[in-house]
Amino acid sequence: MSREQTGIKKELIIKNIFRVKEIGIMIPTILLIIIVQMVNPLFLTKLNVLSILRSSGYMLIPALGMTLILISGGLDLSVGSVYGLGGVVTAYCLTNGLPIVPSVLLGLLSGMACGILNGVVIVKLKIPPIMMTLGMYYMARGLVYVITQGTPIFPLPEAFKAIEQQNIILGIPTAVVCAMILAAVFFIIMRYTVYGRKIYAIGGNIETARVAGINIDAIMISLYAIIGTLSALDGVLMSSRLGSGQPSAGTGYELQVIAAVVIGGTSTYGGKGTLAGTVIGVIFMNILSSSMTIMKISAYWQNFVIGAALVVAVIIDQIKRSKTAED
Repeated sequence: MSREQTGIKKELIIKNIFRVKEIGIMIPTILLIIIVQMVNPLFLTKLNVLSILRSSGYMLIPALGMTLILISGGLDLSVGSVYGLGGVVTAYCLTNGLPIVPSVLLGLLSGMACGILNGVVIVKLKIPPIMMTLGMYYMARGLVYVITQGTPIFPLPEAFKAIEQQNIILGIPTAVVCAMILAAVFFIIMRYTVYGRKIYAIGGNIETARVAGINIDAIMISLYAIIGTLSALDGVLMSSRLGSGQPSAGTGYELQVIAAVVIGGTSTYGGKGTLAGTVIGVIFMNILSSSMTIMKISAYWQNFVIGAALVVAVIIDQIKRSKTAED
C-alpha cells in the first residue's frame, strides 16, 4: 500500500470517527477523566472506579426507559417516586413474611401499574405528559410515605440483601450486570425491530406515524409501563443494597436521569437519540459527580453544575434543531 493510499485511509477513519453521533459527549468525558486524574491521582483507583460503575449501573436502568420515552416525544417526571415505591413495596412484603420472588414481583408490578396509569391517562385523556407524570410523582411519593409512615422498613432477609451486597459477578456489581443486559436488549429492540422503528417514527412526526397505521396509543402506554417497571427495579436493587426500604429513596432522581439522557444526545423534542449516547451520558454524569466529591466541592454546587450541564445540553439540542430546520 502506497503512502498516499495510507494517508487517504487514515483520513477516512478520522472522518468516520467524527461522524459518530456520540462523539460530542465522548470527547468531554475522556477530557474530564484526564483532568480529574491529573488533579487527584486517587480518581482512577479500583475502589473509585467500582463506585462509579455501580452508580452508573443504577442510573442507567431508568435512563434506558427515559431514552425511549424522550425519543417518542414523551416525558416522565415520576421516575424518582416510582423508584422509591418499588423498593418500599418489596421491603414491606418481605417484612410481612412474603418470600423474596413474590415480593420483588409485587415491587415491579407497582412500578408497572404507575407507568400504565401514566400512559393511559396521557393517550386517552390527552393530558400533557409533564402534568400527568408530575401528578404521579406526588401520588407515588405519597404512597411511599403511607406505607412507611416516614420511617425505614427493616430488617430485610439476608438472602435478599445478598442480591446487591454480595452477589458480584466477575467482580462486577449486580446493578451493573442488570444494566448491561437491559442495555443490550433495548439496543437490539431499537436498532433491529419494527417496534423500535415505530418509536422513532412517533417522535419524529406523530401525525405521519398515525397515517402510516401505527398504533400510537398502545406503543406509548407500553413505553410508560417499561419505564415504570425499570424505575421500580432500580428501587428494588437499592433496597437490597441498603438492607431497608427508605421513604426518601429516589427523591430528585428523575432530574438526574433526564439530565444524563439529554446530555447523551437524546432530543427533548423527540425522534432523535441513541442508547449508546445514554450510556455515555450516564457515565459522564457519574464521573462528574465523583470528581466533584473527590475535589471536596459542596453538594450545593454539585447540583448547580449538574443543572448547568442539563441547560447547556438543551441549548445545544435547540441549536441543532434550528440548523436542521434551516437546511
